[in-house]
Amino acid sequence: MMKLEGALYPWRFRLVLGLLALMVGAIVWRIVDLQVFDQSFLQAHGDARSVRHIPIPAHRGLITDRNGEPLAVSTPVTTLWANGKELQNGKDKWPALAQALGQEPKAFSERLLGSANREFMYLVRGLTPERGQQILDLKVPGVYGIEEFRRFYPAGEVAAHVVGFTDIDDHGREGMELAFDDWLAGVPGKRQVLKDRRGRLIKDVQVAQNAKAGKTLALSIDLRLQYLAHRELRNAVNEFGAKAGSLVMLDVQTGEVLAMVNQPTYNPNNRRNLHPAAMRNRAMIDVFEPGSTVKPFSIAAALGTGRWTPEMTVDTYPGTLQIGRYTIRDVSRGGVLNLTGILMKSSNVGISKVAFDIGAEPIYAVMQQVGLGQDTGLSFPGERVGNLPNYRVWKKAETATLAYGYGLSVTAVQLAHAYTVLGNKGQVVPLSMVRLDRKPDAVQVIDPKIAQTVVGMLQSVVEEPGGGGVRAKVPGYHVGGKSGTARKAATGSKGYVDKAYRSFFAGVAPVNNPRIAAVVMIDEPSEGGYYGGLVSAPVFGKVMAGALRLMNIAPDNLPQQTTTAAVAPAKGGRI
Repeated sequence: MMKLEGALYPWRFRLVLGLLALMVGAIVWRIVDLQVFDQSFLQAHGDARSVRHIPIPAHRGLITDRNGEPLAVSTPVTTLWANGKELQNGKDKWPALAQALGQEPKAFSERLLGSANREFMYLVRGLTPERGQQILDLKVPGVYGIEEFRRFYPAGEVAAHVVGFTDIDDHGREGMELAFDDWLAGVPGKRQVLKDRRGRLIKDVQVAQNAKAGKTLALSIDLRLQYLAHRELRNAVNEFGAKAGSLVMLDVQTGEVLAMVNQPTYNPNNRRNLHPAAMRNRAMIDVFEPGSTVKPFSIAAALGTGRWTPEMTVDTYPGTLQIGRYTIRDVSRGGVLNLTGILMKSSNVGISKVAFDIGAEPIYAVMQQVGLGQDTGLSFPGERVGNLPNYRVWKKAETATLAYGYGLSVTAVQLAHAYTVLGNKGQVVPLSMVRLDRKPDAVQVIDPKIAQTVVGMLQSVVEEPGGGGVRAKVPGYHVGGKSGTARKAATGSKGYVDKAYRSFFAGVAPVNNPRIAAVVMIDEPSEGGYYGGLVSAPVFGKVMAGALRLMNIAPDNLPQQTTTAAVAPAKGGRI
């Protein structure tokens, strides 16, 4: 009889049994460990299969004007989305869902059938909470709602170019919405929920991370002045059949932008038929040759050299000046003019002769110091710097054109900034689109007496008979300013466009203590004239009149009141 092998080798049998016992013990120990001591391991793997985090949208920060009036606010809306696979189980409710969404049933059904394998698809975004709940109440399988925010702009087209707008995902895309997107956006939160393997919500567990709302942004814009400027600029563009226009108002002492409007404009609340050209903030993006509006800075440069005084004269007869093959022309024959007369008559010949005497370098230096063709520091999206040319050797033609505003390119904001320097006694302050709590530090770039002298000359341009800015007068206030008219440079080729002009007026008020600087630019007026004193000066006068009163700035040009002393009657007599 054969013996069992285990009997021949008992130690081998016992070894196998021992190993099996150890393996069973290890398994038992691991089970006990996972169930009793190390519960987090199984819990983590279970959560990974069922716990999800749903983002909680952050409330975007409020944008206001300097007085707290809302310019951009966020309102809660409902977005409906669907699981394409689950939707296939409720085909009988598709017609009702299509009707509730305002869509054609056949096309809607084809869309859902084509998305049968998708687990996520948007049905509609930006519904009012009430409307969204009505659709959810239809109980269509696979249709869900999430809360989002939609941006609304109470001022509409009036402040569109400054404020800008956000896209459908609430990210800034234009204007201050884009420039301060990180400041306004906030931080989204997280909500922890349990879902089954089909992605259906089982339980709303807790808020894992609260959403952090965006910060409020207070702009320097005064909405009252913004409405006023918008109305007057729109009326002028329509009256003169102009292609476009811009108007900028700045606080002389702080550099804050009080108003900035453009035509054409757009409604940021409804951008379905938006034309791209209407979105452009022309006051900061369009550059142009400023024409005669820079002559005051050429005069300031002449006074600064010490070679000229306000009383010195220039013979401008016969109103033309030949430089090589170029001819400089005046609109009128002014004869012998002092420096004030050169500004009043806007004499190109006169300012050219002054420039020849002092050279181009002092004029270039003054224009650079007041910010023409320089970065404004506003960091506005798409803002252009322009160009202030600087030659190693200045030829006569280049010297003359610089003096009367050709050959350089600036923006309306830069030109207004330059005029704040004249109004602020020769001090330049940085510009700001955000409301300031204190007056910024200023840098003296023009002698205070020279700046005040030039402002006095600009007052004569507006108030003296024969000045080019008489239509800019403001009742009750002394105003100083300068008109300008410049031909439009051709795009993509050399030279200028035939019969195409830009009309300007720039100035400050009140003269005795300037508080506001403003620039009006009308692009290609085609009806009723094109000179700056005719087209832009009246806009400046109307806007400045309203602004000075809205800001409670005391008048400085009221008629003198005469007082008559009462005569006491003689005794027994009568009056």
